[in-house]
Amino acid sequence: MALDQSFVGRTYPPTEPYEVGREKIREFAEAVGDANPAYTDAEAAKALGHPDVIAPPTFVFAITFKAAGQVVADPRLGLDYSRVVHGDQKFAYVRPVRAGDRLTVTSTIETIKSMAGNDILDIRGEVHDQDGEHVVTAWTKLVARAAEEA
Repeated sequence: MALDQSFVGRTYPPTEPYEVGREKIREFAEAVGDANPAYTDAEAAKALGHPDVIAPPTFVFAITFKAAGQVVADPRLGLDYSRVVHGDQKFAYVRPVRAGDRLTVTSTIETIKSMAGNDILDIRGEVHDQDGEHVVTAWTKLVARAAEEA
């Protein structure tokens, strides 16, 4: 069954704040193999004009994808998550994520398309800090594969 097109434009409530820690940034940078010292050394980050260590660009995926879970879990949308694959991800930064940020994410369904029996869902996550400053926008594309015919 196709996803409900009336959900395009629907915005979900902001998430609870996620506090970005230096150790989480360091662990993430190590996990993705990025040795940029601005991710692990506060002095190196300060030399670049940042108040503390900054996070690699894809760091926010974890919190924006979790926020998109509100969309995925909405039973009225009709998404069968067992058939979902991650189709694409992109980010548009206003500024880097910094240690000490308390970030919230507000998710909005931008588009719902059907193609070759698959449903394609684009979710925009607007990330703001504790002062309400816009930090980054993340777009997540989910593809719900068509059900196999019996």
